[in-house]
Amino acid sequence: MTGGVTISGAGLARRAGPRWAAVVPAVVLAVSGLLTGACGNGRDSVGASASPAPSAPGSLSPAVSPSLSPSVSPSLPAGSLVAGRYQPLWPFADEKQARDWQESYRSGGHQPWHLDPEQTALSFTQGFLGFEGVDQVVERTVTGAHARVSVGIRGEGGGRPGIAAVIHLVRFGTGTDAPWEVVGTDDTTFSLTTPRYGAVVSSPVKVGGRITGVDESIRVRVRGTGSAQPLGERCCVSAGGDGAPWSATVTFRAAPGRTLTIVASTGGHVAEVERFAVTGVRVAS
Repeated sequence: MTGGVTISGAGLARRAGPRWAAVVPAVVLAVSGLLTGACGNGRDSVGASASPAPSAPGSLSPAVSPSLSPSVSPSLPAGSLVAGRYQPLWPFADEKQARDWQESYRSGGHQPWHLDPEQTALSFTQGFLGFEGVDQVVERTVTGAHARVSVGIRGEGGGRPGIAAVIHLVRFGTGTDAPWEVVGTDDTTFSLTTPRYGAVVSSPVKVGGRITGVDESIRVRVRGTGSAQPLGERCCVSAGGDGAPWSATVTFRAAPGRTLTIVASTGGHVAEVERFAVTGVRVAS
């Protein structure tokens, strides 16, 4: 894909309806049940890890983007990074999995949603992160091998949907049918800057960033491709103010060398999840 295409406005907003149902296996949608119930009092919960496998769908100004602070280690095996610099967060754990999908798509048209950045962004948000209420595409910008998809919640009274996050996707691999891969978020009024993008971490890990808002309650989860349950969780952290710092410590369990997605979310005013931010890290070997 070459050139740039920008589509925006409320006319693009929509629910992930019949097409979503057609491509999302029930086993992935079960993740959405994780968000039910009230937050605890700062307790950690640790889930079991699983081997990475392809999943099916599902800082303040200036913005913080994975493209601004990639961490590349020369010890990483070939194919571990997207475009040589970004963390592969979802749906593929490495370039081999992306190539395997390409072969299955070329031979039988398997899972064509991987070629749609909007559907991939919604699948990541709803199926992988479990944020079922974030079901609108508000804006989309595609420039070459990069896409930014703004996902959000329905506007009150039929108004313009509120943006929950701007998801950054990059084509994984080569060819015109290279699939889209989520590599992070572009953060604005709610950021996740610690640990830095691409950092090598161990458990427990300190997380944090900045937030603008009133009476915010931040939940942090550690997730990995191929695992239906969070690998670690901390809920909830009280925060608020104008660009105010927030921080938490999360315990998790994951295999050495594995790429993880740390996601922080806040809400409770008009929806359970109103804003979220993610970063990609690797577990120390």
